[in-house]
Amino acid sequence: MEILKVMFLGIIQGLTEFLPISSSGHLVLAEHYLNFKSPNISFEIVLHLGSLLAVLIFFRKDIFSLIRSLIVFKSTEEADFHNRKTLLYLLIATLVTALLGLAFEDLLTKAFSALYIPSLMLLLTGTILFISDRVESSGLLQYQIGIKKSVIIGLSQAVAILPGISRSGTTISVGLFCGLSREDAARFSFLLSIPAILGANIHKFNAIMELEKAMWLSYFLGASCAFLSGYAVIAVLISFVKKQKLKYFAYYCWVISLITLILYFR
Repeated sequence: MEILKVMFLGIIQGLTEFLPISSSGHLVLAEHYLNFKSPNISFEIVLHLGSLLAVLIFFRKDIFSLIRSLIVFKSTEEADFHNRKTLLYLLIATLVTALLGLAFEDLLTKAFSALYIPSLMLLLTGTILFISDRVESSGLLQYQIGIKKSVIIGLSQAVAILPGISRSGTTISVGLFCGLSREDAARFSFLLSIPAILGANIHKFNAIMELEKAMWLSYFLGASCAFLSGYAVIAVLISFVKKQKLKYFAYYCWVISLITLILYFR
């Protein structure tokens, strides 16, 4: 496997995993129009784990605080109480995503396998992002989401099974529609990505154990690039959300969508 190709794929994975432009949509379109696909499923898993590590390190203080609040479960401190509520809402959203994902993943994958579908979904992603920039937030914090809105955000993450629908873009936008503050909408989305990324790949993890030792260096380089690029864009996206600049990602999605649709129907 060429080192440059491995590093390129790692960078693209890290960027598109967290920027609201749909990693799955870009993968489908790149495979078709650029004839540039990942070597195998184990390589994709390793890249996702690199992205996961980026979230874990970037939000390490938040994660440590949430875990600590579980350990000191009898604590009546207000911060610990708020953390436990946040964990509950993350759990509810994750369960909704997992149940719908397991139930409909194969059906949706087959039903939307046509090449023009990712392009249309990118058009939809751009529209959602554009509208979310114009939403006046109610300023809710993570622990104030409530069960109903947790379910709605979980549903929105499940919809991101469709190639072209951005997981981060959809969950952040729906969080804003539900009244979350801009910073907490982004924060909740990223924390929600941890079980989503891990759960989506854990059942395929055995494939990594079957790798030849000679492949480990290439895989490590790819995962490192995914980690570095992913870590770099998390802060960028949070800044764009806070400054109501998601519309720029909307423009990008629309342009890519229109170009690929023209190529498809020409």
